[in-house]
Amino acid sequence: MAETGWGAMLRTAVALGVSPEAFWRLSLKEWRMLTAVAGKAVPMGRAEVEALMQAWPD
Repeated sequence: MAETGWGAMLRTAVALGVSPEAFWRLSLKEWRMLTAVAGKAVPMGRAEVEALMQAWPD
C-alpha cells in the first residue's frame, strides 16, 4: 500500500531535489506539475483533428 499524507509528499519532494523550505512554498498547481507522470498523452478531440485536417489537407 502506498503511503499518503504530508510525510510522503515531503519525501517525494526531497527525492526530486526540492528542499523542505521550497516544498512548503509550492502551490498545488506547481506540486501537480512536479509529480505528474511524464509522457502521459491525452487523445485529441474531434475538433482538434478536424482543425489539423483543414490546416494540412494532404
